[in-house]
Amino acid sequence: MKAEDVLQEFRRAGALLDGHFVLRSGLHSRQFFQCAIVLQHATVAARLCEALAKRVDASKVDSVISPALGGIIVGQEVARSLGKRHIFVEKEEGKLVLRRGFQIGKGERFLVAEDVVTQGGRVKETIEIVRAHGGIVSAVAVIVDRSTTPVDFGVPFHALVKMQVETFPADQVPEDLKSTPAIKPGSK
Repeated sequence: MKAEDVLQEFRRAGALLDGHFVLRSGLHSRQFFQCAIVLQHATVAARLCEALAKRVDASKVDSVISPALGGIIVGQEVARSLGKRHIFVEKEEGKLVLRRGFQIGKGERFLVAEDVVTQGGRVKETIEIVRAHGGIVSAVAVIVDRSTTPVDFGVPFHALVKMQVETFPADQVPEDLKSTPAIKPGSK
């Protein structure tokens, strides 16, 4: 699947938004990928995640892990495509933690799957959790890489689409964007 095919799915679903957005990172942006809108269509989610799974060396992956909430559907569908199990980390008191009885085996090799990366904070936090439990992170896979500078996870990084989306620190928002009310459309 080519990047333009992925973007077409987002446009068709109305999931590539224009306006003034405050991202989870605190940065402001004119565009937002609302993956939940495109992933609500199970056949589209399966098609996108299968294409993402094909970019990963499955022989180096025992399990898939994803940060909740945005990464759960991606992780589940990628794991299904790879024939692997899927677990997730979720927020507790503002930090991602491993809960629900999920286990990470010593030396178990993980693919971290996420919907969108801007700065990679939640992916990095997930990687730290895997390593703290004795696991190994083999790769990271995302549907959309919207980082403005390359994110280094220290492992192979795969994205279905890389899109340069301009972002601004809160104190450097351009005048034209300041006149548009800011919304926080993503997960907290």
